[in-house]
Amino acid sequence: MDEEPVGYRKLTVWQRADDMARRVYLATRDFPKEETYGLTAQLRRAALSVPTNIVEGYGRQGRKELRHFVNISLGSLAETKYLLYFSSCLHYLPSEQHTELNNLTEEVGRLLWSFYKSLATQARSESA
Repeated sequence: MDEEPVGYRKLTVWQRADDMARRVYLATRDFPKEETYGLTAQLRRAALSVPTNIVEGYGRQGRKELRHFVNISLGSLAETKYLLYFSSCLHYLPSEQHTELNNLTEEVGRLLWSFYKSLATQARSESA
């Protein structure tokens, strides 16, 4: 059964964050085995936290809570970006793959920030 996307799945920011998390998971498959419980796990958790916080915020009551969870997503995205950089420094990620993932995190960051600002603007206009 092919259903129309509902709720958060309609959000471009969630779609791109979901894509980013999936690509990070795929990229970390080739990390050294000794990093399984270290860098691999930390990077995967940070990347997955970006779309999951959007989902959690969307499931809460009200824009104020959604904005709070989008703010957490922004923090997780910053962590993801640093961990990708660190992985690249250790030569766990080929340069081309790091560039591709970094570009994707930049795109997600712009979308997240725009979404966050729009939620703040909506909250101000609702309270006026």
